Amino acid sequence: MPQPFRLLALILAFGFFNTTAVAQNWPAKPLHFIVPFAAGSATDQIARAFGAKVSEALGQPVVVDNKPGVNGMIGASEVARATPDGYTLLIGTNSTNAALKSLMKSLPYDQDTAFAPVAYLGQVPLIIAVNNEMPVKTLKDLVDLAKSKPSGQILFASASTSQLVSSEMFANAAGIQMTNVPFKSGPDAMTNLIGGQVMMFTADFAVMLPQVKAGKVRGLAVTSANRSPVISELPTVNEALGIKDYELIAYFAAFAPAGTPSAVITKLNQAFNAAANSKDLQEKFVNIGFVTEPSTPQALADRTKRESAKWAKAIREAHIEPQ
Repeated sequence: MPQPFRLLALILAFGFFNTTAVAQNWPAKPLHFIVPFAAGSATDQIARAFGAKVSEALGQPVVVDNKPGVNGMIGASEVARATPDGYTLLIGTNSTNAALKSLMKSLPYDQDTAFAPVAYLGQVPLIIAVNNEMPVKTLKDLVDLAKSKPSGQILFASASTSQLVSSEMFANAAGIQMTNVPFKSGPDAMTNLIGGQVMMFTADFAVMLPQVKAGKVRGLAVTSANRSPVISELPTVNEALGIKDYELIAYFAAFAPAGTPSAVITKLNQAFNAAANSKDLQEKFVNIGFVTEPSTPQALADRTKRESAKWAKAIREAHIEPQ
């Protein structure tokens, strides 16, 4: 074999055996799941449940670190800068991995290239709700009230991209204007909805459903294409307003820093998929409408591209200006 080809063969062989050795010895220390939203949020609850299962599968502790702020950008940025060794993962959402680049004028990382897809975890719809003192019983009532008042007088809360965009999409579809009041976390926004500091809030089932069920706020509609069996009395936005094509679902997925070895990604994907398939984890979240969906890293990469385009369109049509 000519010398250049012999050298190339040795390099490729070394790379193969080195990657294999990394996979065989990994993990050798605790993993860190970075949750870019506050404790108590749906992302946090899902991360901790998956973390316990992944820990069992890989034989190492999983530490969940909450790094909230700027619609998930702070936590995502930390993972983008992390060493690509599989020990630091982002529990990302549509906020961090689809919508942020359309919501921000600039990001401290390239959203399309900074992360290696690991595993899709699942998805959950949102509920549109109002403060109990609001004189509305249906979503149509809310639209009529908004139209009867000066533009922008209806205040709505948001603490994530899905909460902001779903509300602006609703306003755009209904032909009304509302004013956004941003909060650092979903639980904080909920406290202000209950207290009447804001009039409307759209949030995932983990944050919203317990308060609706307890009668602390009034649920008006769900943001999915179909009614949720968990709270089937609530219509979809499409049903409530007599429109078509309104749908916005929050989803959750695991990402590693770009450059993480493929063999490590494979091990992580297998651990996350085993967790998603576990009956006790599925039952834990059935009451918040969370549906698991095991898949491959490539399937997550394809989904991320589709979702990025979908959210860019939704943000543009809702007339949300990048910050």
